[in-house]
Amino acid sequence: MRRVFGITGWKNSGKTTLTEKLVAELAQRGWTVSTVKHAHHDFDIDIPGTDSFRHRQAGATEVAVVSGRRWALMHELRQEDEPKLDEILARLAPSDIVLVEGYKREAHKKIEARRLDAKDRTSLAAGDPNIVAIAADFKVEGETLPVFDLDDTKSIADFIERAAGLVAKGK
Repeated sequence: MRRVFGITGWKNSGKTTLTEKLVAELAQRGWTVSTVKHAHHDFDIDIPGTDSFRHRQAGATEVAVVSGRRWALMHELRQEDEPKLDEILARLAPSDIVLVEGYKREAHKKIEARRLDAKDRTSLAAGDPNIVAIAADFKVEGETLPVFDLDDTKSIADFIERAAGLVAKGK
């Protein structure tokens, strides 16, 4: 069973920083952590002029770049639809938990990040029963969900462990 937990929120709500801190905290606790990041814009992780970039530009659908330290697989969609989250999760190697940044509309448990400086502060939790907690950099009133300080990574990680069913190794 793949354990998936999401970090969602509006633009500039602190999703990436929270995800980064949670990866570090959960990995420090001994868990293997994978992440999936949804991008709403055209992006490229390759560098013009490299061999792999040239392979893609020539028409390759997939290009794997492999070294003794890491490997990456780039898939050009060309005329394909964007893959669903489940399709991406199926391609990942086994891990204890996958943290998903973005994917607001998908049906996995999530924490909503909120910042005063966010593009929008409208509650996502009000319309999404899969949001099970909130992490904010300001006082949140009138919520029935657990609310954490956005910088309280340890407490948020504790909550995610419980919500995702992670049991301390060796127990």
